[in-house]
Amino acid sequence: MYTRKNQSSLSRAERRRFVDAVLRLKRGGEYDEFVRTHIDFYVSDGEHRLRVAHMTPSFLPWHRRFLLEFERALRRVDPGVTVPYWDWTKDRTPAASLWGEDLMGGTGGRGDRRVTTGPFARRNGWVIKEGVTDGDFLTRDLGRPGNPLKLPTRQDVAWAMAETVYDVSPWDSTSPRGFRNRLEGWTSASGDERWRTHNRVHRWVGGHMLGGASVNDPVFWLHHAFVDLLWSRWQRLRPDSAPYLPAKPPSLGESQYRRIVARREPMPPWRSTPQDMLSHQGIYRYAE
Repeated sequence: MYTRKNQSSLSRAERRRFVDAVLRLKRGGEYDEFVRTHIDFYVSDGEHRLRVAHMTPSFLPWHRRFLLEFERALRRVDPGVTVPYWDWTKDRTPAASLWGEDLMGGTGGRGDRRVTTGPFARRNGWVIKEGVTDGDFLTRDLGRPGNPLKLPTRQDVAWAMAETVYDVSPWDSTSPRGFRNRLEGWTSASGDERWRTHNRVHRWVGGHMLGGASVNDPVFWLHHAFVDLLWSRWQRLRPDSAPYLPAKPPSLGESQYRRIVARREPMPPWRSTPQDMLSHQGIYRYAE
């Protein structure tokens, strides 16, 4: 079993090894396969096909498996590397060490949002090949200075953790209750208040993190590692709650028939089910 660490506690050598492994996956073409997978499975409520990655109960187990696949690829390159996590309730500004030259690099330029610092700048070979926008360079707009946005707080996390049920009908972004929907960050509010927790972080980073091609920004993995950690905390906090809902698939005639996966149904593109992903015991732990 290996350990995922807070990015703020990584040594200089650990940062270098993580970045080097990511860059090697990029040079070999494997990184872009992860980007394509995320784009392919970025399905919203309004699309009448199976949703497994977003706006759906399997948001958390699907991304746990996705992270594991990426981590396994990194560890084939360097067996000592794990995916660190970004606790955005603590490291809340563009001045945080996360955005240093030796890890993620900084924000984008004022005009085109182009990232020119750090290892994932275009000049260092980080070329966007699987994008949904023009330009082959990574973009960010940390904190959105033109219309400032704040990262989620500890109180926002507590709001999600207070939920006693994993998910509820209609099993999408409009679910009125449920830990999954609160952590994913959908609400019925308007403006910036519509976006909470996980969703707000994507919007705070901006640029490529705003859409289906968000994996083009390597901070995606650090963000989702923290989301995964929060799910683990909720599971420990709520041992008597059903660990995943729905337990059974919606029936013919129901609005979510064949549009979401139940606890023991496979989550494409893998054969893994949510049940398979309910625990990471024996694979990795978090240094908290």
